[in-house]
Amino acid sequence: MVIQTTINKPKFMSEVRHNWTKEEILAIYNKPLMELLYEAATIHRVHHDPNVVQVSTLLSIKTGGCSEDCGYCPQAARYHTNVDGNDLMTVNQVKAQALRAKSGGSSRVCMGAAWRNVKDGPEFDQVLEMVRTINKLDMEVCCTLGMVTENQAKRLAEAGLYAYNHNLDSSEEYYKEVISTRGYEDRLETIDNVRKTNVTVCSGGIIGMGESVEDRAGMLVALSTLDPQPESTPINALVAVEGTPLEDEKPVEIWEMIRMVAATRIVLPETQVRLSAGRTQMSREGQAMCFFAGANSIFAGDKLLTTPNPDVSEDMKMFEMLGLNPQKPFTKKVQPQTVEADNSEYKGLGEKPKWTRPEHKIERNESKKKEALELRKQ
Repeated sequence: MVIQTTINKPKFMSEVRHNWTKEEILAIYNKPLMELLYEAATIHRVHHDPNVVQVSTLLSIKTGGCSEDCGYCPQAARYHTNVDGNDLMTVNQVKAQALRAKSGGSSRVCMGAAWRNVKDGPEFDQVLEMVRTINKLDMEVCCTLGMVTENQAKRLAEAGLYAYNHNLDSSEEYYKEVISTRGYEDRLETIDNVRKTNVTVCSGGIIGMGESVEDRAGMLVALSTLDPQPESTPINALVAVEGTPLEDEKPVEIWEMIRMVAATRIVLPETQVRLSAGRTQMSREGQAMCFFAGANSIFAGDKLLTTPNPDVSEDMKMFEMLGLNPQKPFTKKVQPQTVEADNSEYKGLGEKPKWTRPEHKIERNESKKKEALELRKQ
């Protein structure tokens, strides 16, 4: 006797929404894991090829000496870490690194500078030339340079910038427990300035900074509310660096990362979800679960700005094992045109925008600042 059973296949909503509530996202995040993975993987396949993952390379073009007090960052000048600062790289140095990244399978180069905000002048002009140079290599170019004005964003767009990264980091509420030298509204204003150009937005955050699950949901509410939603969202696991205020935070468990990736995929269905910092602490099996849950981008190379990252050859072995293929450049959006400096419509205005400087103090940040001052006296 054969007993037939009828399985009712659930229908998942895969269209983009801008009105998610924190309660809805918490319910998603806390689902039984098998149900969460099934829903995320199903939605992922509606919008993306599950066997294609973008490989990006993150390059620190100016390291250390940052005036901000971000509690997670070893590049903050006020903390005593083992990060060696360096001046802005030359265009030729950046080109050589980009070619190396391209030969290793990367389709995007993201250049990061430890600046509070972009300032018009020779250094920014040099960065614009870096953007032009990499775009001519037929690679996607992303920059993360701090806050930018509308005019600066337009100059980057003219140079051929593909994406601008400006992370929200956490929920607006918990953000105040991590950073006191700039406000959450500055982040949103920078994203808004980028949206006034043809440059795509890359914005995500960090988990493992001591925040609650409610804060993680709050960050996803903020990202989903953006219209349009970010084209790329990095999900970072905190890499606790000695000397920073968050040095004693416990490592993020892989199940937390999988849940966060899955929830992000459901809430931001069309966005590329990037498995970013913290991959050195993840097994291949754990990373495979993240890809199944909807992650479809990674950073490759031995460093992410200043923190360790898996070697690119190890990533390629993992791709081969999992049957994954690197995404080709300009798959999601056509390659931007580069306008040479001499033909640029937009020039430096010498702007001095008044970005906010909140007055509140974060005890652990202040404590680490004092500790660093004492160590430097020795």
